[in-house]
Amino acid sequence: MHAALTLTISLAHQSAIGRYLHRLGDKTFSGIYHANAFDLAMIIPYFIVLFVLAMYGLHRYWLVYDYFQYSKNVPPPPPPVANWPRVTVQLPIFNERYVIERLAEAVSRFDYPRELLDVQVLDDSTDETQDVARACVERHAFQGMPITYIHRTNREGYKAGALENGLKTARGEFVAIFDADFIPEPDFLRRTIPYFLSADGGEKIGMVQTRWTYLNSDYSLLTNVETILLDGHFVVEHGARSRRGTFFNFNGTAGVWRRKVIDDAGGWQHDTLTEDTDLSYRAQLKGWKFLYLPQIECASELPVDMNGFKSQQARWAKGLMQTAKKILPKVFEADVPWHVKAEAFFHLTANISYPLMVVLSTMLLPVMIVRFQQGWFQMLLIDLPLFLASTCSISSFYLVAQKELRPKTWWRTFLYMPFVMATGIGISVRNAQAVIEAIVGKKSEFARTPKFKIEGKKGTFAKKSYQNKAGWMPYAEVLLGLYFSLTVAYAIANENYATVPFLLLFVWGYLYTGFMSLGQTYFAHLRFGVNAPEMRPAASGAPGF
Repeated sequence: MHAALTLTISLAHQSAIGRYLHRLGDKTFSGIYHANAFDLAMIIPYFIVLFVLAMYGLHRYWLVYDYFQYSKNVPPPPPPVANWPRVTVQLPIFNERYVIERLAEAVSRFDYPRELLDVQVLDDSTDETQDVARACVERHAFQGMPITYIHRTNREGYKAGALENGLKTARGEFVAIFDADFIPEPDFLRRTIPYFLSADGGEKIGMVQTRWTYLNSDYSLLTNVETILLDGHFVVEHGARSRRGTFFNFNGTAGVWRRKVIDDAGGWQHDTLTEDTDLSYRAQLKGWKFLYLPQIECASELPVDMNGFKSQQARWAKGLMQTAKKILPKVFEADVPWHVKAEAFFHLTANISYPLMVVLSTMLLPVMIVRFQQGWFQMLLIDLPLFLASTCSISSFYLVAQKELRPKTWWRTFLYMPFVMATGIGISVRNAQAVIEAIVGKKSEFARTPKFKIEGKKGTFAKKSYQNKAGWMPYAEVLLGLYFSLTVAYAIANENYATVPFLLLFVWGYLYTGFMSLGQTYFAHLRFGVNAPEMRPAASGAPGF
């Protein structure tokens, strides 16, 4: 009996799991390892990158804390309005033939006094959208809608230039802005304008931002991931910043500005790709207050193609970094509380995490080899807390947002979290390029996100124009995915099983974004049974992001 028991224990000890558990507590070679120059060259940059990423991860925890700590700091309902002011509604479009009619139809249903409305279709299009938009405007004008069509023959200043050009003839005391893929509700103006007119500080309010909702959240895995990402921004980020009283930004659409605030802050400027954030910070530095109203929703269409999504994310990442270079010195010099300055820094520089993520990605294999030789205790004591601060904060951030919005079904978000994290990793190469371009001052065009009028789970983009060209970036993403596959193989071969789930996120993230970018119309053909044409770039090109 004793011999059989001894044999069983010996076999278990020789098994993979047994050896792995034995190694965790084995101190036979402790104290023997001494770092050499190569090890230090790997370890020092590795920990610097990991430490910076951990700081931004801890900031997400801080936003969640602020969101709940200042939960009572929400604007009260505004009083009834006796005299409604004149409002200009600006609809900036560029090659939006699929969605401009839907937007104009939604605005035509506004239950706001017609004599106090001033609707502008600001068209910079270079294709047949011009004819579609002009005919749409003429039809609604004939039906009594106060709408005008303004077309520019150049895209100077891009969207910011179009908005500034429209203000030359705008007559409204307030300006509401909607991008082409949005569908505001008929009562949008009646619910937002009263906040500006409140006797209790309404005259100090410069901008009101509403919360985005999505027409096609369940269209695909990608749109489900996008929904979670954007909900995190609109619920936790906007909620925490607005409740705490720190600066937050207009999102470029689904919001209303007081006209004189735009002028007071210096007007729309186009030296960044996020003109909305730039103007927002300039206005708040002038002392104007912003309101965020999450209870007022405005439906929008999510990008359904991977290249369009990556282009959108890249534009935002590059624009925020450009705004950081431009605005942060003014914020630090301003007479505002320290917590406002700190939040502005973390907000505007958050995308520096993308190039750092790429650096971390390329270093993981050599660092894994070095750290493996140093022993498990150091890895558990140092690496693990930093990794948890960098990665787990992402999960808590988005889970809180979903629990606030969907208290009965939020737990389903757990199923999507690996895909959310993997997608964030997958777009890091494209976003890293954009951030570096912003830092070195490289200019690029404003590449708008293609919209295809896709609602719910129906429809396809495969036969439609405006798809962004994939370029060389997806090949780099696929190579990184293969590189991490080798890293996973190395980890398994050396029984470093604890790192495998984390490494698989990199494998999935890079391969998913890479292959979807290269073959998105092919996958659309498989799903919808249509003949997908070859992808071609949008007329605006991509900003190299």
